Amino acid sequence: MKQVITVILFALAFTSCNSQLETDIVSVSGRKIMVNKIPYLIKGICYHPVPKGSDKVDFTNLTQDLALMIEAGINTIRVYVPIDDVKILDEIRDAGIKVVIGFGYNQGGKNDILSGSFIQYVNTFKNHKAILMWELGNEYNYHPEWFDGDMKNWYKAMNNAAGLIHENDTNHPTTTAHGELPDALALSMSPNIDVWGMNVYRWDNPEGIFAEWKAVSKKPMYLSEAGGDSYMTITKAGFKNGLNEKAQAAATLKILQKTFANTEINSGVTLFSFTDGWWKAGSNTTQDIGGWAPNSSGVPYDGTPNEEFWGIVDINRKKKEAYTVLKEQYSNVNKQGN
Repeated sequence: MKQVITVILFALAFTSCNSQLETDIVSVSGRKIMVNKIPYLIKGICYHPVPKGSDKVDFTNLTQDLALMIEAGINTIRVYVPIDDVKILDEIRDAGIKVVIGFGYNQGGKNDILSGSFIQYVNTFKNHKAILMWELGNEYNYHPEWFDGDMKNWYKAMNNAAGLIHENDTNHPTTTAHGELPDALALSMSPNIDVWGMNVYRWDNPEGIFAEWKAVSKKPMYLSEAGGDSYMTITKAGFKNGLNEKAQAAATLKILQKTFANTEINSGVTLFSFTDGWWKAGSNTTQDIGGWAPNSSGVPYDGTPNEEFWGIVDINRKKKEAYTVLKEQYSNVNKQGN
């Protein structure tokens, strides 16, 4: 009898262990992202946690951050550099959240596209349940100077990298974070991109991008960035200059409403961003006004990207008004069954 019980317990333990190792199957079907053959709507956030006094990503606050994300109904985080600590990915997985892993072109040979080392990362983590998609580049179309002035060089490199991912991992789509709507050149040279992410800053209304995308492609898309900051450089649109959480909350509400009103085309959003980043302008020990971002005139409501004020929580994880808006919108989407 003891032997039978031992065998049963071993089998249960083995099954439990295997369930942690088996990856979710992420695929595309028409305009939809599918996870285990079920449509997946991204209710996401861009996540690049950098503490005061630093310019390096640090996951010390991960447990607290994940608790805030779970409360807000966030199911996806988008990171700009690969997470190479499996314990961090494990904690994200255990929170029920998936990750869009971003690869840069030239990162000094570490997990980057130029050296080809990114594929080692893919093969190391391709069976991890936290992985949603592999992202190649972030707004590189705004920087032809990085590619000898010719975007064809980037699109070729991106497409080849996506093809290499397909050869090594058949269970996760490739994506990119393109600045605005990709043009005909980008689309024609990048057939290996499965899902197009687009960083879209059109004041507080991204709705036009969905019809524009429908006209040029039948692939899935999502807003890889959208949002507004909590500082008004000038008084405008009824919002006073200076710190202004109400302006950010108002823009967040309208952006998310338009995003989820168009899910027949759009697969969701990773709002920019989770926490304020004090490293982006001036001293990284203080929160400074200013900063620079390409093609940023569409930032609500002053047309100015105050780069250190984009979080839905501040650097100390205090919730801003935009956090409450996001929580309400993501919860409403959940209730609708998406």
